[in-house]
Amino acid sequence: MEKRAVFLVLSVWLLLGGSAALTFSSRLIHRFSDEAKALWTARNGNAGNGVVSWPKRNSLEYLELLIGNDLKRQRMKLGSQYPLLFPSQGSETLFFGNEFDWLHYTWIDIGTPNVSFLVALDAGSDLLWVPCDCIQCAPLSASYYNSLDKDLSEYSPSLSSSSKNLSCSHLLCESSSYCKGPNDPCPYIIEYDSDNTSTSGYLVEDKLHLKSFSGHSEESSLQASVVIGCGRKQSGGYLDGAAPDGLMGLGPGNISVPSLLAKAGLIQNSFSICLDENGSGRIYFGDKGLATQQSTPFLPIGGKYEKYFVRVEHLCVGSSCLEKSGFSALVDSGTSFTYLPPEIYDKVVLEFDKQVNARRISNQEDFWKYCYNVRLDVRLCVRFGSLFLILHSDCPLFLPLEQFTGAVQNS
Repeated sequence: MEKRAVFLVLSVWLLLGGSAALTFSSRLIHRFSDEAKALWTARNGNAGNGVVSWPKRNSLEYLELLIGNDLKRQRMKLGSQYPLLFPSQGSETLFFGNEFDWLHYTWIDIGTPNVSFLVALDAGSDLLWVPCDCIQCAPLSASYYNSLDKDLSEYSPSLSSSSKNLSCSHLLCESSSYCKGPNDPCPYIIEYDSDNTSTSGYLVEDKLHLKSFSGHSEESSLQASVVIGCGRKQSGGYLDGAAPDGLMGLGPGNISVPSLLAKAGLIQNSFSICLDENGSGRIYFGDKGLATQQSTPFLPIGGKYEKYFVRVEHLCVGSSCLEKSGFSALVDSGTSFTYLPPEIYDKVVLEFDKQVNARRISNQEDFWKYCYNVRLDVRLCVRFGSLFLILHSDCPLFLPLEQFTGAVQNS
C-alpha cells in the first residue's frame, strides 16, 4: 500500500489596512504513522518503550488502540467517564412470576461493607428504596419464598461507613415542610398506584457498587453516591410479595439512579432495560443503543418530564389499524397490564370480536364475556380487563387490556 501523508489546510484571511490577504495552513499526521514514529524517536530516543510497542498497521493491537481513543474522545465530548455501567453483581434481570407480583428484579450492592438487595425495577417511579431499620417490612427469610436460595437483606445506615443522612436542607429533599429543623434527616413517603401500597422512611446517601466495560472488554469496578430511601414502613402490595427487598426507581426525576449517575458525569443520561420472563433480561446505565435505531420523543405532562410518556399514533388489531386511535401512553416496567383510554379500548374489543373467525356464544360468567366455538368440542374464551387506573392527575383515565389472556375449554 502506498504511504501517503494526510494534509488539512486551515485558512484564515486577514485584511490589514489594504495589505494582501495571508493564508495559514496546518498539517495533520496520523498518530501511528511512520512519520509520527520518527518524530517520537527524535524527541525521546530509541530506548523508549513507545517505539518497542508501536502498533503494526491494521493489527489487532492497532485497531484496539484506535477504538480506545475513540471512546476517550466520545467521553470527553459527552462529559461522561464510562460508556456503560451495570450493577456489580451483573446486568441480568430476573423474573419470578406470581410469587413476586410479576415484577422484574436485579441484584445490587449498597454501602460499606456492601450488602446485597434484590430490588424490583420500576421505570414509573424515581426513588431507590430498600427495607431499612424496619418497623413494618415484608418477610426477608428465604424459607418464606419458593424462588429464593438465600435470605433477603435489611439495610442499616449505622452499619455502613459510607452512609450519611440526607438533610432537610438538601436540594433533593422534597418533604422539607415536614421537618422540624434544616439538619434533620429528610423524610419521605411514596404512595403508588396500587391500592394502599406505599413506602415511607427517610433519605440517606450511600454508595451503589457498579461495574463497567473498559475499551478492552475488561470489567472495572467503581462506587457511585446515590440517594436511598431507608424504607422503615411498607404497606399494601409491598407486604404481599411485591418488591420485598426494595425497589429501584428508574424514572427521569432528579433523585433516580440514572439521573444521579448522569449528573455526576459517570454516564450519559440514558439507560437500557430488556425484560424477559425467561430471565434473560439485561440492564445497562448510559446505553443509548445503536445510532441507526429508530426512536420516539418523550412527552411532557404539565410542562414537565416527570414520567416516560410517548405518543401512540395508531393501534392495530391484526392487519386492521383503528382510525383516530392516537393517544399518550406511559412506559412503565412496574405495570403488568396494557392500559388504554376507554374509547380506544371499546374499539379494540369490537375489532377483535369482528375478526375472530368463530361463532360467539353467550356465557353466564361475566369474567369470560367473549367466548367462541372454534370447533364442535372446543370453546375459546378471551378475557379483557375491566378495572380502571388513574396513572397521573393530569392524564386521561386508562382502562386495562390483558394481552390475549385466553382459556380453551372442552364443551
